[in-house]
Amino acid sequence: MTSLPATPLLDTVKLPADLKKVDDRDLPKLAREVRDEMIDAVSKTGGHLGAGLGVVELTIAIHKVFNTPDDRLIFDVGHQCYPHKILTGRRDRIRTLRQEDGLSGFTRRAESEYDPFGAAHSSTSISAGLGMAVGSELAGKKRNVISIIGDGSMSAGMAFEALNNAGALDARLIVILNDNDMSIAPPTGAMSAYLARLASGRAYMGVREMGKKLTGYLGRSVDRAITRAVEHARGYVTGGTMFEELGFYHIGPIDGHSFDHLLPVLRNVRDNAHGPVLIHVVTQKGKGYPPAEAAADKYHGVNKFDVITGAQAKAKPNAPSYTSVFGDALVQEAGFDDKIVGITAAMPDGTGLSKLQQAYPSRTFDVGIAEQHAVTFAAGLATEGFKPFCAIYSTFLQRGYDQVVHDVAIQGLPVRFPIDRAGFVGADGPTHAGSFDTTFLATLPNMVVMAAADEAELKHMVRTAVAYDDGPISFRYPRGEGVGVELPERGEILEIGKGRIVKEGSKVALLSFGTRLKDCLLAAEDLEAAGLSTTVADARFAKPLDHELIRQLARHHEVLITIEEGAVGGFGSHVLQFMSSEGLLDHGLKVRSMVLPDIWMEQASPDVMYAKAGLDRAGIVRTVFGALGKTVVGVGAAG
Repeated sequence: MTSLPATPLLDTVKLPADLKKVDDRDLPKLAREVRDEMIDAVSKTGGHLGAGLGVVELTIAIHKVFNTPDDRLIFDVGHQCYPHKILTGRRDRIRTLRQEDGLSGFTRRAESEYDPFGAAHSSTSISAGLGMAVGSELAGKKRNVISIIGDGSMSAGMAFEALNNAGALDARLIVILNDNDMSIAPPTGAMSAYLARLASGRAYMGVREMGKKLTGYLGRSVDRAITRAVEHARGYVTGGTMFEELGFYHIGPIDGHSFDHLLPVLRNVRDNAHGPVLIHVVTQKGKGYPPAEAAADKYHGVNKFDVITGAQAKAKPNAPSYTSVFGDALVQEAGFDDKIVGITAAMPDGTGLSKLQQAYPSRTFDVGIAEQHAVTFAAGLATEGFKPFCAIYSTFLQRGYDQVVHDVAIQGLPVRFPIDRAGFVGADGPTHAGSFDTTFLATLPNMVVMAAADEAELKHMVRTAVAYDDGPISFRYPRGEGVGVELPERGEILEIGKGRIVKEGSKVALLSFGTRLKDCLLAAEDLEAAGLSTTVADARFAKPLDHELIRQLARHHEVLITIEEGAVGGFGSHVLQFMSSEGLLDHGLKVRSMVLPDIWMEQASPDVMYAKAGLDRAGIVRTVFGALGKTVVGVGAAG
């Protein structure tokens, strides 16, 4: 008689509480099943694969040892949260990751009680965890708070600020440093597991606590002597670290793929720790999936792929990406000007600066996940006569805003800011949308703010930024491929503050800032078909504005519409402010400002998001007809 195949262990684990019933010896089998589930899901959706593969055992161990969601588990960034989602009641929706109306690719409070803190930017988990730990203590609730942070995220100053504060408060906080740097081999063998258990056990922690209590009776000098003695002895076992100096009890490194290592340490810390503890766990990004293990980026972010071969589906672009055009243009200009230097905050490939890095390695600097430092580092280079291009995504430049104001703009330093991922970015949702950079930069005196309408304009703006030495200058462009225009051999130097007329008309004026220009031209076709003669203009600059262009459009048209891929307060607001001060709104001109809606737009494809925002061809036509008090009926694509 043929026996039936055993029920997958994962089918019995709907929630973390179910893990309590799983024998420790069966956890490796469960880990294999979680990996298989995750690989299959991401092969269909795309997403961040490598980081999640690296923390499968760690995630299982934490949920088994601790009482989540009452015990708080906070992931940093969230790239590694897919196994967590599978184990916390979301397995049935895991194949909707990053899809419209599906699961977020990051942790999200609104999605599950097991996500106590939403994260998509780095280096937030320790600060958030400390707040939860202190809040729980103030409320008289005894709970464990576990913050997971990667070695890359530890390069950000915010992480060290939080560590310093946690040590000073002597808070009951568990920080797990997930070290997946492939140059560090996981410690293996019975001895390393024994030493980690020893360091996390009651004896060592008890001696440390005894030293603290003796302080009150014998004074600080005795406490320091006892502490030095304990740490000197412990140094033979695990080594002293800077984390101890910050007030943390440090354990590790331990093998993050061994339940024999993880479970005893986590249980010891759960039962014996009183103050802040840092557990150093070494993992392998991409663990358990050979194509990911073999890839240079460990399949950090992937398109849909074939599970058997690992081959990723490749888009067939009709035009080069904006990022690629920027990278090539900067390399070209760097060949003419040896003062050009590039700065990235841990995103050389994403920003296109990897091309400059390959061509001119001594003139390219990756400062790690440290946007604040990147901006001020660029300011310092500018004081020495260099031409720094500080390339940061729009959403991450938010983190360095004070430095842009205080260290760059007030001093009038010529730092160049290429701003990638301007506008909607699709599957990464609201945390990564480039919504605010025009608004927060255009308010600054002496800041030049540009937006490229297409890839040819982007080349012009790179060269314009090289030539501009009178203060800071920025230019924004979106993720993805361009519109397919012919690229010039070399960019031209644009006149600062001057836009251009792309199409002449007489009744309606569409004034575009950025890559909505293509949709403006398509909308103009529909408007012309409806008998509305339409001018289309490309502003190029939100600051300084082209005042003469605005006067011309206002005086010679019945309707003026501004269109931009940014939040309220940006380009359109500056245009309206100028027109109000000039009296251009006093003579019956119908003006509308089209911006991103004042909501957090959820993930979908960029085209769907722009359509929902009303910033596509049809939305522009509707806005014009609305301004004229008419209804859109049967007009081309807008009907």
